[in-house]
Amino acid sequence: MKTKTLLVALTLSTAAGAVCLAADAKLEQAVRDADAQWSKAAAAKDLDKTVSYYSNDAIVMPPNASSATTKDAIRKVWQDLLTSPGVAISWKATKVEVAKSGDIGFVSGTYEVTMNDASGKPVNDRGKYLEVWEKQADGKWKCGADIWNSDLPASAPASPEKK
Repeated sequence: MKTKTLLVALTLSTAAGAVCLAADAKLEQAVRDADAQWSKAAAAKDLDKTVSYYSNDAIVMPPNASSATTKDAIRKVWQDLLTSPGVAISWKATKVEVAKSGDIGFVSGTYEVTMNDASGKPVNDRGKYLEVWEKQADGKWKCGADIWNSDLPASAPASPEKK
């Protein structure tokens, strides 16, 4: 009888664990898919759609710039980026995790961006990013925090002119 009870308990706990893992995988895939669609919107230079992936209280921390904490400031960050001459941008998630609560997750990955410098020559950049995603009341995922930075070495400051 004890063996039978133990076997039933193990079977039920294994089944419950499998259900939890399946739910986690489904949530992680939803966040991964949202991030991929966001990258496609940015690649298409669709400003409205790109900005729509942020939550109402989001913070964006672009490299070499102040944090953007309002919808207007976030829109300005993306407008400046997406209207840069020669811009091409994409990113891809390499790791996605969702909290056991199912209401918050994070994505880390790599990005590539190309834009023209002042002389019109294309300049390539690549780096990494980290996003915190929040599940909204309607079940959709929105990015609440977004930061990215380059893997390339910082440019040396210009030398002062000698008189």
